[in-house]
Amino acid sequence: MLRDRRHEMIVRIVRSEGPATVEALAERLHASPATIRRDLVQLHDEGLLRRVYGGAMPIDERDDPFVDVAAVRGAEKDKIAQRCAEMVKDEETVLLDIGTTAHRVASYLRGRSLTVVTSSLAVLEELHDEEDIQLIMLGGMVRRDYRSLVGFLTEDNLRQIKADRLFLGTSGVRPGGHVMDTTVVEVPVKRAMIAASDQVVLVADMGKFPGTGMARVCGPEDLDVIVTNAPGDQATLTAMREAGVEVITV
Repeated sequence: MLRDRRHEMIVRIVRSEGPATVEALAERLHASPATIRRDLVQLHDEGLLRRVYGGAMPIDERDDPFVDVAAVRGAEKDKIAQRCAEMVKDEETVLLDIGTTAHRVASYLRGRSLTVVTSSLAVLEELHDEEDIQLIMLGGMVRRDYRSLVGFLTEDNLRQIKADRLFLGTSGVRPGGHVMDTTVVEVPVKRAMIAASDQVVLVADMGKFPGTGMARVCGPEDLDVIVTNAPGDQATLTAMREAGVEVITV
């Protein structure tokens, strides 16, 4: 597993499950205890967790997982987001998924004349004062930890929408090109977003290869474009190309 992906997983485990020992993290992430110790030192220095004797614990149980994940690979996500924003044409209707990279895409859409549809409260916060952007929030149940709206109301709203393009987030991409998610409740919303869009653009930084996640969102045949910075995973990107997906590497 790549270092950045390992860091993201450590932050998620500690935030969602509480204090964890070096040995438990090493076994779970298939890494050596020495590697995990180095990871914890770096994550502690970055303020993403608190390193303690023998392991790590969350800084504050009320910390926001969205903020934790947003801090990982920030510069790389910015490059992907900027490239995605360049694809958008004025007056388009853009559908933005939840997630930290999609939120960064929103930041690069500021000042544009667009319609933006989203289930992300972070995108709402980013664009609420943009007068030239018509901002449409999908209804649903609030997932506070991840700043998103989910449920049958969200899915029903999406059936009334037709977007020019969707920027879709993911927990990981399998070697065959299958898009995965770790949170089952988000999967129906993502599928409804795909159905509502003329073009589906997957945003996936190098930490999403190889993929993790128990729930399959879609296959490569449902994608039109992937924007990534993961040139090293040629097997997955080749599978994408063979399925007709345009691969844009930043």
